[in-house]
Amino acid sequence: MPSFDSNLFPLWLVQLLCALFLAITFLQSGLDKVIDWKGNLGWLTGHFSKSPLRGVVPLLLATLTVLELASGAVSAAGAVFLVLSGGGRVAMWGAALSGLSFVALFFGQRMAKDYAGAAGLVPYFLVSLVGLLTMRG
Repeated sequence: MPSFDSNLFPLWLVQLLCALFLAITFLQSGLDKVIDWKGNLGWLTGHFSKSPLRGVVPLLLATLTVLELASGAVSAAGAVFLVLSGGGRVAMWGAALSGLSFVALFFGQRMAKDYAGAAGLVPYFLVSLVGLLTMRG
């Protein structure tokens, strides 16, 4: 961690805040899918009932759950590494996985023709891109 009066402190703080934001977002979302699998599956089955993805909802939910948990865990580990060593490589990979997760979610929303839901993901995706672009290895 750079000192507070260092020119690098604002960059480090952006990295840390992005990593924390992504960790919270995806750990909460992934754990919710694990804890309430049945509820999520029921809702998503209805959400995708008129889309080409209707026959593979359980597989997509499982895949997304693993991707979200990985995104959250790697982002959380990245935040710890940023605090302890200042290194951003792990946080960079968390941001990359998070970006991939948002693209998967965006794809699903577009396939379900939930355009408002897809648009709502854009600010979150931008956070992952800011994190990715600011991380140092």
